[in-house]
Amino acid sequence: MTELEIVSLVKRFGDVTAVNGVSLRVEPGNLVALLGPSGCGKTTTLRMVAGLEQPTEGDIRFDGASIVHTPPHRRNIGMVFQRYVLFPHMSVEGNVGFGLRMRGMPKAEIRRRVAEVLDIVQLTGFERRFPSQLSGGQQQRVAIARTVVTDPVIMLMDEPLSNLDAKLREEMRTFITTLQRRLGITTLFVTHDQVEAIELANRIGVMFAGEIVQFGTPAEIFNQPRSARIADFMGATNLLQGELGSASAGFTSFRTDAGEFQAAQASPGPDGALWQATIRPEHLEIAEATGDAGTLRRNQFRARVTEAVYYGGLVSYKVAANETVLTVRDRSTRQFPQGAEIIVHFDPAHLWIFPEGGTEASPHQARQGKEPV
Repeated sequence: MTELEIVSLVKRFGDVTAVNGVSLRVEPGNLVALLGPSGCGKTTTLRMVAGLEQPTEGDIRFDGASIVHTPPHRRNIGMVFQRYVLFPHMSVEGNVGFGLRMRGMPKAEIRRRVAEVLDIVQLTGFERRFPSQLSGGQQQRVAIARTVVTDPVIMLMDEPLSNLDAKLREEMRTFITTLQRRLGITTLFVTHDQVEAIELANRIGVMFAGEIVQFGTPAEIFNQPRSARIADFMGATNLLQGELGSASAGFTSFRTDAGEFQAAQASPGPDGALWQATIRPEHLEIAEATGDAGTLRRNQFRARVTEAVYYGGLVSYKVAANETVLTVRDRSTRQFPQGAEIIVHFDPAHLWIFPEGGTEASPHQARQGKEPV
């Protein structure tokens, strides 16, 4: 297994900087996803690792040795593209064995290795079929088989599931996870799909405008985004605007127009500073507000249901407390009608105050809860 290290990588096209100082490490046998919107530089980074683009600055290392000046065909990299790029006139066996034939491997050895890989990707019995006789998922598995049959030290995947429908994407995510762990190939995976990145990767690098703005585990990226922009990109969250309050014993108060709440983290800024925080819709609990609700407990507040939409298995509510509007996902069998008065509660561990001040979103954006995705 090989370690991939990218060091201060820069790529300029004329006056445009597509990649700006990207650094990351993919540990041997791990899968790291570069996640970001179109045009953020993730595919350009992948192409530099593959040798299809020459870096303007920086270094790329396999097991500590620079490969920046090594031609693509000598890097022993396997690449799976967004398009399957299968030869239509060749059978499955011919497509998978193509790279081995180019290396001059004996026919008997090619047949043995192709049969072995087709068994791994669950395509035994499809050897004589042509690409036009395969489903999209089967074609993508042929493309992956063609890549892994050459025993690459690094595997690169450029949005390989984007051409598949939702059900096939889900099946292929499971397939790629199982295959990558079985083979132990160090993998760099490019995607704009948050679900793909979270499900597949050991680590995720979130990219905006040519830079990695956060690098961490899927749980860290999902639950502890560094800024409002990252939280918004990860989807289906509530952004809150308020003031930082006092901090003690590992808790920080956060004052909003819905109330003053506690977050189970150290304060990221000075008392009284305008800041932003987030809480996910599934972490909000709701209950009916009785005639006399009594004294509210910590992190409880009164609100009114302004919208209720049934999504099958859950109800998505919009709830309003003064100017703060939040989305709540409730999986209970009860339903609150529009206009109902409710009590909202959440655990301090689920309120996350952004380490980076959160000035990227406007106050209007900060009050809006995202719909479920």
